Amino acid sequence: MLFKLLKYLQPTHYFQRYRADGQSVFPIASELPKEVLNQLQPDLGYESDLGTQYDLSWQAIQYGYLGDVSTYTTFEPVPLLDEYRFLRKHFHVAWVFYVLLLRLFGLHPPLKEIAAWKASKGNKHITFDQKPIRYPDYDAYDSSLIQVSPLVSVVIPTLNRYTYLHDVLKDFEAQTYTHFEILVVDQSEPFRPEFYQGFDLTIRVIRQEEKALWLARNQSVKAAHGTYIALSEDDVRIPKDWIEQHLKCMDYFKADISAGVFYPEGGHMPKERSFFTLASQFATGNALLHKDVFKLVGLFDRQFEKQRMGDGEFGMRCYLAGLKSVSNPLAFCLDVKAGVGGLRDMGSWDAFRPKHWLAPRPIPSVIYYFKRYFGNQATIYSLLRTVPFSVMPYQFKKSKSMMVLGGLISLLLLPLILFQVTRSWYLARLKLKEGPKIERLIDE
Repeated sequence: MLFKLLKYLQPTHYFQRYRADGQSVFPIASELPKEVLNQLQPDLGYESDLGTQYDLSWQAIQYGYLGDVSTYTTFEPVPLLDEYRFLRKHFHVAWVFYVLLLRLFGLHPPLKEIAAWKASKGNKHITFDQKPIRYPDYDAYDSSLIQVSPLVSVVIPTLNRYTYLHDVLKDFEAQTYTHFEILVVDQSEPFRPEFYQGFDLTIRVIRQEEKALWLARNQSVKAAHGTYIALSEDDVRIPKDWIEQHLKCMDYFKADISAGVFYPEGGHMPKERSFFTLASQFATGNALLHKDVFKLVGLFDRQFEKQRMGDGEFGMRCYLAGLKSVSNPLAFCLDVKAGVGGLRDMGSWDAFRPKHWLAPRPIPSVIYYFKRYFGNQATIYSLLRTVPFSVMPYQFKKSKSMMVLGGLISLLLLPLILFQVTRSWYLARLKLKEGPKIERLIDE
């Protein structure tokens, strides 16, 4: 990572890893095109020129650079003051203090750490107000991929959500791009085959008795006739140009994956997701990708069955393979957040909030993913950042004051939380010992 102190705040972020070819994701700042550099804000307040260059590279990724200049393959250290300056610019002051505490507990020279932390105090946290990098010709872009009109296979697993599924299928009836099929993997009880009659769609229903989300997605990908796979869900709403915008994005940016944006129904799109940028996550409820991607990296890992983060793990494999995944705000979907069905019926809902006090926290698949790709130390740092706040109910997730309260409560519940985490760690170790359950997609 550009700045080494980021390992405390983003320990299990995709961009912490080098790709299989040894490249990082961060562009060498001096090679960025002039029209891109003109849209960034050079910070000459760093002690070192390298700090300034790294900050520009960070800005480029954060604000939507999607070009193909050379990227850093190694990162030289910068002065400790530059490390703290960077954190103060891009993270809340509370997180900067958190990093200082971790450094002190980690037996780094205390006087040196405190001096650098104090000296950086004059650097204010910048709110997310910089304008993103512009792609002015995107709107008028005439996509040759759309003109060719490849068949798109839309994958929708469903479990006991016929009412919600009806709404999203109606959205697909209104799509501006019409050359697609829909594969519904129905695990509902009771199964209602008559439900699918009357839709003006090409629907293929795969009846699956086993209640298994990742099996459902794998089965539908293997059965798909399309050149492209669109991943959707049974409790979302989509705009009429959803497929078209995914295809256009892939064509314009020469991307392998168009990763759409989720936000709650009735809410607003997050400002940091409102423009094209390199995707730092992958969600199987809103994405479009070439079917050959599955031949390259494999299908979904069934170690995540009835648990969480299977989509994040798949995205990590795509990232490591060097595939370009673009976060696409124009292919958004509204998350209805159905109160019934889906993973709720499989015994899992939230990755960090167990259903009873003696259950593992987080769900073992989370630690399995973290340990497999980032190692023990990064996993511990990630748990330190997430577990203390997870004692608060999900509805308070966006409330800073409630999250602070959760952190304080977690101190009182420390013995119980340590028991939960230890149990999860043990179960994750069993998963790692067993190994991934990733099937390869092969040519028929």
